[in-house]
Amino acid sequence: MVHKKEEQKEDCYGDEVREHIEEFAENGGFEAIPDDEVDKWTTRFKFWGVFQQRSGQEEYFMMRLTNASGILEPGQLRRIGEVARDYAKGPVENPEFGNGWIDLTTRQSIQLHWLKLEDIPEIWEKLEAVGVHSRSAGGDTMRNISGCPLHGKAEEFVESGPLLERFEEELRGDDALANMPRKFNISVSGCRVGCAQDSINDIGFEPATKEIDGEEVRGFNVRIGGGLGGRQPRAATPLDVFVRPENAYEVGRGFVELYHDYGNRQNRSKNRARFFADDWGMEKIRETLEEEYVDFELHTAGEDFRGEYTYNAGRPRDEGPHDHVGVGDQKGDGMKYVGLSVPIGRLPAEDAIELADLADEYGSGEIRLTRRQNPVIVDVPHEEVDDLLAEPILEEYPPEPSAFERGAMACTGTEFCSIALTETKARMARMLRWLNKNVDLPDDVGKIKMHYSGCTADCGQAMTADIGLQGMRARKDGEMVEAFDIGVGGGVGEEPSFVDWIQQRIPADEAPGAIRNLLEAYAAHRKEGQTFRQWVEATGQEQLIEFCEPEETDFEAPYMDDAKQSWYPFADSPSAAAALEESAAPSDD
Repeated sequence: MVHKKEEQKEDCYGDEVREHIEEFAENGGFEAIPDDEVDKWTTRFKFWGVFQQRSGQEEYFMMRLTNASGILEPGQLRRIGEVARDYAKGPVENPEFGNGWIDLTTRQSIQLHWLKLEDIPEIWEKLEAVGVHSRSAGGDTMRNISGCPLHGKAEEFVESGPLLERFEEELRGDDALANMPRKFNISVSGCRVGCAQDSINDIGFEPATKEIDGEEVRGFNVRIGGGLGGRQPRAATPLDVFVRPENAYEVGRGFVELYHDYGNRQNRSKNRARFFADDWGMEKIRETLEEEYVDFELHTAGEDFRGEYTYNAGRPRDEGPHDHVGVGDQKGDGMKYVGLSVPIGRLPAEDAIELADLADEYGSGEIRLTRRQNPVIVDVPHEEVDDLLAEPILEEYPPEPSAFERGAMACTGTEFCSIALTETKARMARMLRWLNKNVDLPDDVGKIKMHYSGCTADCGQAMTADIGLQGMRARKDGEMVEAFDIGVGGGVGEEPSFVDWIQQRIPADEAPGAIRNLLEAYAAHRKEGQTFRQWVEATGQEQLIEFCEPEETDFEAPYMDDAKQSWYPFADSPSAAAALEESAAPSDD
């Protein structure tokens, strides 16, 4: 028996959903949707990147945009900022960020909040006029494609731009493949640092080389079945396939079609591609691809470069880039790129517009977005770099941030998401300020990657952090309060590892103290040059638990009493009960 969402999608999904959104908008917005059809239509809206916000905010929507591999062409960020300024304002102000801002995401795209359904067509018109769209940005479909954010600008072993463009235009643009069993993530890395994080995608293409007919050929190895949600993370498994760049599109499309045709449509908690890969196994998938979905012989895997991966790999800074923050050289054109730190990915609309102006003034106007929720200004002449760095707004979003700001990421949290269990963005902003003030790190520690997810769906990628935080609930002094599970030792790179949970259900006012105690132990006991991930791997779990002792401090922790002190509109949600039963919330990041 198919899941009810499959029944909802069967009659209407994909491109045709847009005309219904426009019809509802014309007839009064959310109020035009019949009460008994709200769940059905909001499920369908997601294909067009339109998500209903949490309970208590039913008349407001989030819009997720899509821009493959994070490329924002000249004028696009400015227009997105203008739309946020004019439309993305709610009934209350966020105490940290005010009203009217954009969120940068971990899939190199952008989200807008507090939108009214009746404004969606006008918003589309303004965005699409500069080439920005929201099609296939959410729901059970191929999401925004991840790639090296500096492809075409920085050194690549294999050129990835043409493959990313084909995936975007031909594969994601194919309405016949719009209705997938679940969301599906594609990534392509052309560089040797692994910045597309292929190991946590449903299918990832990684640079490799192979000798074929006596010739050394550059191309891609293929991995499938990666993902993080539900406390059931998987590192993508090598498919033992090497493809030439000219054949990579057909292999990617073939696996998408295979999962589309045979993926589980009954059990939504067990139907992501990683479970499909487990069920079928690599040999059967490879054989079926070759027999039914591609018209050429598949080569076995070539030699990859995972041993060189440094992006979020927990390796020392002198071994290679671990993110795209800072000033760097572009490939062969004498230009520079300048990556800025937006610690939890949230930019007020006016700041987004100002960054777009700076990109025009000092660069080509193009901006790239990374998987760590940061923007990169590209095409900056060498002689203009110092003037750009002197701009006042770069004090707010510096290319040389603190170790905590550089490593911070956070998901949406209870502010807008009904399955989240804790507030995330404002709390993380407070924690970063407190940690900067209260924790001294060794001079050679330039980053502590701290990722915060509001629930086990792990949209904030807590499983891949030095210090991963996942929202929970706990009792303190007889009251239900917001709390964290704290994990350590995650990261990607050559051998992805996922955090070990060393403290559970720590009240939100005691968690910063626990993190401080852990980091002070790291500073005191590490070997010279040892990164946090390396130190965790060398330290016994019992010792780590002892180091990470919860402690009340002077950290001010509002919004922790089961959302009763929150500034945003909300209604009670069953997600709190689900967390107390330790069941995994569904992932729809």
